[in-house]
Amino acid sequence: MSVAQRLKDQNITLPPAAAPVASYVATVVSGNMLFVSGQLPIESGEVAVKGHLGKDVSLEDGVRAAQLCALNIVAQVSAALDGNLDRVARCVKLGGFVASTPEFTDHPKVINGASDFIVSVFGDTGKHARAAVGVAALPRGTAVEIEAIFEIKP
Repeated sequence: MSVAQRLKDQNITLPPAAAPVASYVATVVSGNMLFVSGQLPIESGEVAVKGHLGKDVSLEDGVRAAQLCALNIVAQVSAALDGNLDRVARCVKLGGFVASTPEFTDHPKVINGASDFIVSVFGDTGKHARAAVGVAALPRGTAVEIEAIFEIKP
């Protein structure tokens, strides 16, 4: 099944790929690898989930933030591949960052929102290695940021 068909079957519409807000590019292709800069939980142009897990953001909202980050990752991949998501050979790795209190330890559960989303879009090709870490703060006050590495076909 094509990635476009999976998106359609799940009623997922990709947002426009967000432009970088500082001195970096959103994606880099090097050989057969596509690196996606950290994506935030942006929805309709606004940060959808702000704060810290373990303080003012629930686990459920953290998972939703991770899903939004993954949606924005797929939008960046689509833009980098001129809309042809079937060029993705494999999602190699996700790096997940969770703004949290020192006592919060469910970072993997939060980042599962992104992992599950990527697998739902790419199928077995979406299964990946991953890191899920807690941090003191993230850009724009977001609760989650996720970066990604993909292997791509020519």
